[in-house]
Amino acid sequence: MSFTLDTPLTKLVGVRHPVVQTGMGWVAGPRLVSAVAEAGALGILASATMTVEHLRSAVREVKSRTDAPFGVNLRADAGDAAERVRIIIEEGVKVASFALAPSRELIARLKDARVVVIPSVGARRHAEKVAAWGADAVVVQGGEGGGHTGNVATTVLLPQVVDAVDIPVIAAGGFHDGRGLVAALAYGAAGIAMGTRFLLTSDSTVPDAVKAKYLAATVKDVTVTTKVDGLPHRVLRTELVDALERSGRAAALLRAIRHAAAFRRESGMSWPRMVRDGLAMKHGKELTWSQILLAANTPMLLKASMVDGRTDLGVMASGQVAGLIDDLPSCAELVDRIMTEAQATLRALPSASR
Repeated sequence: MSFTLDTPLTKLVGVRHPVVQTGMGWVAGPRLVSAVAEAGALGILASATMTVEHLRSAVREVKSRTDAPFGVNLRADAGDAAERVRIIIEEGVKVASFALAPSRELIARLKDARVVVIPSVGARRHAEKVAAWGADAVVVQGGEGGGHTGNVATTVLLPQVVDAVDIPVIAAGGFHDGRGLVAALAYGAAGIAMGTRFLLTSDSTVPDAVKAKYLAATVKDVTVTTKVDGLPHRVLRTELVDALERSGRAAALLRAIRHAAAFRRESGMSWPRMVRDGLAMKHGKELTWSQILLAANTPMLLKASMVDGRTDLGVMASGQVAGLIDDLPSCAELVDRIMTEAQATLRALPSASR
């Protein structure tokens, strides 16, 4: 049995270790999530790229692989969010996580069913809002994190949020080892969440060619672009990303229309549903219609790499820690290593003077 740390996070969700695997689209499927859960951490299924029917089958597959707690991540602004919440409740999923702040009503419905609600935020005011609405914990991602990101570093954002709310705070953005876990706990966090580090495991279904790109990357090979979907997106720098950076507005919109049609077919969504979801995004983030159309790029460009292995046609969301990772352990090996490193780090700290 590896070293354990009891924190408000482990007590809240019933896992052995204060480590969370984030809900990465096309990456966080049943195999990865169940491996993380079996390792004693909290695995999160990514449902935004699944149909409703696929979500239920994915949840049941995880349950067939492990008895440990796990969660499902979903978009709070999706037109079928209520239906997905119903599946989470009916299937007895322990945790519901959100990439955007869920409504007060959605939080209440989940909590009435004893589901732990953990939204992800990138600003103190957002953490304060969901805490006031009844969220059980919050994931706070600093600018180092992969995918959609902000510009405030974790070391600045994390203590702000810890001081502002009285619920467990999970630190994300820049974490990959036991030293980072100890640092996050020192800031007052209840644990850490990692995406890129779990993507780069042997249990991840991401194609080997894509994993090789990540492993070869240096810190300078990770960049932030707005050309994927109009919002700041941290990705690996590739020839495709450089081409997107050079592309004009008209070419970007044509590409977005093409990808919107492809995602509609992939997700089973109707055009009216996509328009309704677009309206919800527009209201929640005050986006222009051109930005909403560009948002269709994200799922299909990610699928091209994370599922199809086309590093030339897809983008690869990445935290800056990709430049520090050079191996592909199993999830069990990774979590055990993190906890062993955390124990060694704590023992190496100088004793407080008396």
